This record gives sequence, structure tokens and C-alpha cells, in this order.
Amino acid sequence: MILADRIKEFVEREFARETEFLAELVKAPSDNPPGDCAPHAARARQLLEALGFAVELHPVPPSVVEAAGMKSATNLIVRHRFGDGPIVALNAHGDVVPPGRGWSHDPYGAVIEQGPNGLVMYGRGAAVSKSDFATYTFALLALKDAAARGAKLGGTVELHFTYDEEAGGEIGPKWLLDQGLSKPDFAIAAGFSYAVVTAHDGCLHLEVVVIGKQAHAAIPESGVDALEAANAILTALYASRPALAQLRSQTPGIVSPTLNVGLINGGINTNVVPDRVTFRLDRRIIPEEAPDQVEAQLRELIAGASRQFQKIKLDVRQILLAMPLVPQRGTERLAAVIQRHARDLLGAEVPVTGVPLYTDARHYAARGIPIVLYGAGPRTLLEANAHNANEQLRLTDMRAATKIVALSVAELCTR
Repeated sequence: MILADRIKEFVEREFARETEFLAELVKAPSDNPPGDCAPHAARARQLLEALGFAVELHPVPPSVVEAAGMKSATNLIVRHRFGDGPIVALNAHGDVVPPGRGWSHDPYGAVIEQGPNGLVMYGRGAAVSKSDFATYTFALLALKDAAARGAKLGGTVELHFTYDEEAGGEIGPKWLLDQGLSKPDFAIAAGFSYAVVTAHDGCLHLEVVVIGKQAHAAIPESGVDALEAANAILTALYASRPALAQLRSQTPGIVSPTLNVGLINGGINTNVVPDRVTFRLDRRIIPEEAPDQVEAQLRELIAGASRQFQKIKLDVRQILLAMPLVPQRGTERLAAVIQRHARDLLGAEVPVTGVPLYTDARHYAARGIPIVLYGAGPRTLLEANAHNANEQLRLTDMRAATKIVALSVAELCTR
């Protein structure tokens, strides 16, 4: 039996166990915020050890976790060396956004129902990206099985399971790389099955604090209205959005920069002139933009809109800067291998593209490591209800992705 047949046969035979593995991960909450994710890592370790893996625990120091706005984080590494050859890292994140409202299924129930195109699992993280804990784990198991049956494989495969993607990724893959715990030659990060992603937007989060002076609402002139100034700043920010829409990216799958104000808080009471208003904005950065220039322009826009309010104090603080992902040397080869196996197994063209979001993949690229996003899931985030109620994964997509990842890694590592 040739290597490809052995891999496919293993995935088919073990797919019920892979589905149960994913279900157990979905049933263990790992919402971020609040970001108390060490218990999920402990559960993932139990499940991985039950499959015969030696699991390295890498707890992030509490002070570093707190600085990232989380409560606990333990990163996991599994390593398996087949022989001489490249190191291929497979990275997925186990933290998830909170469930929110509107679910018709238990978000931690891992309920499986028949859908129009096969069985579907519902649950927070079923698609993003606990599914790729399962995809990558069982892809490695398939390779181990093939090697045990005589396949000549080389190289080393590492599973990097991390827990802070929803908080920016600074204490997940970046922390592992900064600590010198891994030095991969190639990397694959969590993605969906019908595209190979080689580029993505960057993201800038700014917190704007507008400070005035409180006063009785009956004599508002005795105070300094922070909300009035904040309103002028917000008006200027929203007025800048049409110009952003005119900037067009040359990267397929990425259109234009965007700006969104997602959080706002302020005021004391209805009968008090508001003394403080805080809001946070999200500015997506296309690969062609320079992030430092984007931040400088935003700061000047905010300052300019506030100048008419001479008694207002303003504080602008960077909360997050995620750099855009751009292809590294060697990315084309990695993408082509996955694309070919995906096309053969899915029976459809699988494009190489970019996406208008940011991911942990950027931390590998910052080290010059060729990386793509590929894993289990449908064609779009909307289809998966990612970050929405009733997040779902079509199980046939996970089965196909497991075969594709295993075949691709085998090709990279075959002696």
C-alpha cells in the first residue's frame, strides 16, 4: 500500500475517534475574555496523552499573562521526529470568544446533527479553531501509523497548541518562539478547507480617553463636557471611512482598510456633565500599508478633531498592533503542496488567497518562517458562524482537511 493510501485509510478508520476528540475539546470552556485557559490546556493534554503523545507543558508566567489581559495560559507542544529533515509546525489556538446570545444549541454541547451536506457539529470553537487541534493531531497520528508500517518519512512534526489568539497572540506562538522552544522550517496555522491563505490584514487597536470636568446638569457651563468632545472625534473618525474604502489592496481576498469603534463608556449620571469618555477603535491594515504611518495618521486625526475643545485633555494609547501577514520565501512551495492535495481530495480548485482578519500566523512570518493557513472548515467565516451564535463545523470538511494536511506534511518530510 502506498503512503497516500495508508494515510487515507487511517483517517477513515479513526474518524469517529477524531470526532470525539474534538467534541471533548468543545465541551471544555476556554472563553477569552476572561482568558482563564490553563484548565483547557490541561484537558487537551489528557486527551493527547490518551492518544500516546508526550506533551510538553509551557505555562506562561502570571505577570506576562496579566499584562496580556488574561488570567492563565499554558501552551502545549508535541514533537515527533521521523528522521533527518525539516521541522514542520502545526499551530491552532484553543481560546475562543465568549458564546454570546442567540444559540439554539448548547455552545459547549458539541451537538451533532444532520445538515443538508452531511453531519454538522455545533459549539463554540468547533470551527475556530479547536477543529484544527483535531485535524493536526490526527494528521500526525496518520503519519506515525504510516511510518510504523514502513513508510520512509523524515523531518520532525510539532503540534503547537496555544491559548491567546483572541487576545492578540503575544503569549502564544510569539512567546514559544521568543523563548527558543521551537525553530520550525515551515508552519501551517488554523484555517479553512477550501482556500490556502498566505496573507492577511494587520490590525491596530487604539484606546482614546477624553477627559473633561463634571458639573451639575443645571449649570453645564461650569463643567467641561467630555462627551461633546468625544462626539466630535467620533464624527471625524466616521467621516474618514469613505476614503479608506477607496484604498484597494492588490492581494486577492483582501479589499480595503476598515475602521470600527467597538467599545465606548462614559458619564456619571443623567444629571451630570460627563467628565470622562473612553472608546476603543479597530483599524484594519492592508498588506500594502505601513502600520506606523497608519497609527500616526489616526493620532493626528483624533488630535485635530479635539483642538476646538481647549479645556479637554486627551490620552491615546495603543492596545494592539498586529502586523499584516505577507508571504515569506518558501511560502509558495508550501502553498502549492497543500493546494495540490486539496484539489485532488476535494475535487475542486482551492485558491491561494488572503483574508481580511489577523491571526497568529504573523508571528511565524516575523521570524522568516514560511507559513500558510489551512485546516478544517467551510469556504467562509459566515458559513461557519465563526464568532457568532451556532458556530458549526461540517465533519466531512474536517475529515478531508486531516487527510490533506497529513499528505502535505508527508511530502515535505518524505526522504
